[in-house]
Amino acid sequence: MTAVRTFFWQGIEVPFRAGESVAAALSGANIHGFGKDNAGSQTRYFCGIGACQCCLVRVDGRTTEACLEPVHAGMIVTALEDGDA
Repeated sequence: MTAVRTFFWQGIEVPFRAGESVAAALSGANIHGFGKDNAGSQTRYFCGIGACQCCLVRVDGRTTEACLEPVHAGMIVTALEDGDA
């Protein structure tokens, strides 16, 4: 039996499968809004290839596209603007 791997979204533990992106893991956990961007628009999983930048989040303190970021155990993912997810 394989141990469940998790990362943290806004302080909540979220399970993921090996090889998933942050966006895919969040979507799999029924989390579809990733907070607001600097312009106040809701960020979300949209194109899946990093072109639209609609899924911008902070991963371990740096801004990145959730659709391109491979998820790993223990990583800390937050909305761009704290408290807006």
